[in-house]
Amino acid sequence: MEISRHPTTVYQAVAAQLEQALQERYRCGDYLPSEQQLADHYAVNRHTLRRAVDELVNKGLLQRRHGVGILVLMRPYDYPLHAQARFSQNLMEQGSHPTSERLLAVLRPASSDVASALGVNEGDNVIHLRTLRRVNGVAVCVINHFLAQLSWWPALQQFHSGSLHDFMQQQLGLNLTRSQTRISTRRAQAKECKQLEIALQSPLLCVRTLNKHSDGQVAEYSVSLTRGDMIELTLEHE
Repeated sequence: MEISRHPTTVYQAVAAQLEQALQERYRCGDYLPSEQQLADHYAVNRHTLRRAVDELVNKGLLQRRHGVGILVLMRPYDYPLHAQARFSQNLMEQGSHPTSERLLAVLRPASSDVASALGVNEGDNVIHLRTLRRVNGVAVCVINHFLAQLSWWPALQQFHSGSLHDFMQQQLGLNLTRSQTRISTRRAQAKECKQLEIALQSPLLCVRTLNKHSDGQVAEYSVSLTRGDMIELTLEHE
């Protein structure tokens, strides 16, 4: 592929061509060909190719992974927010492969925020699960789930991966419905950067959700910290 040879614009032209290729042929979680293959494709030297890639890294479209390659980060996934919204099912319908793994499962005293959300007293024991969700192998969000019904604890200790709500439906007969969602933003702290494999101070969506079961009682309060470059929330109105 021939690129304009003006010395100040060669790498910018390559970056523009590469960004167009990302939009047309790649999904988040894909890896690009090697730098040498890309340089050969665009008929430029590797130094010019690296400058072009750096442009897209700075724009948040690509990420260099040492010893692995160049990871595609663009094209945020659409996630509709409505009462029956399900993360895994939604992304599978978009042709992606979502996974979820348990990072933590403990009983702990409820903080004031958790107690208020669940309708219990501050300091009462609640179930705390933490899960990490990936899409096509890329870490997308960390979710802290809080549940007040301690009778569910023996079953929930057996949850290790997959959809937590599907597990609760199968093992406990619970069908949860989203009743409230609050969204804010903040910068990633050190622990979250490690979990989500992102740079310090990267933007995060903080999504606080209340889920109720069929009797109208609050069953779960969750706090999701989601990469702002990976998910695009859609508010649906009927």
